Amino acid sequence: MADNENKKIKQAVAIEYDPNDVAPRIVATGRGKLAERIIEQARENDVPVHEDEKLAGTLSKLDIGEYIPPELYEVVAEILVFVDNMEKIQSKLRR
Repeated sequence: MADNENKKIKQAVAIEYDPNDVAPRIVATGRGKLAERIIEQARENDVPVHEDEKLAGTLSKLDIGEYIPPELYEVVAEILVFVDNMEKIQSKLRR
């Protein structure tokens, strides 16, 4: 097999959580070059990036604007805690 056949196509899903909403929602999703651009935009805007290939694959099946389904609340909550901790660390480093 050629190297290209062994490489998986990169996926990215951006989620947003507003405490006034019932759940986090999908705000962007993409594969390949679009996924790379989503990740690049996140990093340029100091948005923490969490890599989870399986979760990205699952979330990428949802439509933009759609809320995360209840069966994924626990894993998404863990990521949101990660993001919150990263934001706190970044805030301390900026002081």
